[in-house]
Amino acid sequence: MTYEQLVSSLRENNIILSDLQTDCLKSYVNLLLQWNEMINLTAIRKEEEIIEKHLFDSYLPSLLTDFHHKNIIDIGSGAGFPGIPLAILFPDSKFVLLEPIGKKTKFLLAVVSKLQLENVVVVNERAENYKEKRGFFDIAISRAVAPLNILLEISIPLVRVDGFFIAMKSQKTDDEINDASNAIKKLNCDVVSILKNVLPSTNSVRFNILFEKKSGTDVKYPRPYAMILKRPL
Repeated sequence: MTYEQLVSSLRENNIILSDLQTDCLKSYVNLLLQWNEMINLTAIRKEEEIIEKHLFDSYLPSLLTDFHHKNIIDIGSGAGFPGIPLAILFPDSKFVLLEPIGKKTKFLLAVVSKLQLENVVVVNERAENYKEKRGFFDIAISRAVAPLNILLEISIPLVRVDGFFIAMKSQKTDDEINDASNAIKKLNCDVVSILKNVLPSTNSVRFNILFEKKSGTDVKYPRPYAMILKRPL
């Protein structure tokens, strides 16, 4: 996918990128390719594949709910997907990129500085230890971090009541949702919708699952990560 095709494909989904936003994305990808020579940020190294499998993919969650004027957290941001592309598209929203790995955090800080993204804060911390913003965010989002029954426990506590969590998945989600049924109940959230998309060039399928937080989270969640892994909800 080229940048021109990205703009066109997003327009078909009612997502409009300006020339300035497109130039910002180009700078981001250039930084990603440069830093990827030094640290492992992505296994995808061809620009056309990055545009489709990372940039286009990052915008799909915004088809599920309104991202304007929101406080949003990207949990396990890694190389900045989906947080950086979404922050470029929605400059009226505030983003926290939560990333536990120091080297990746340094990359995210370099991107934020280079692109002058004033609506982005980078935090080097694990989600289950990020207590100061508990129940704060309108939207939490995570891409390819963990199975749902684990992911929900580290994410839902950060979301305000009536806020949303979006899990980005690249495979069929029915089994994961079934396995997470107890977590969904204990964490007081519901599946609102599941959006299936197909990447234009590769025909790869993407699933975005929208959860709504219906009431407050018990203070015992999230548990320490070792316990979450040993005994998922």
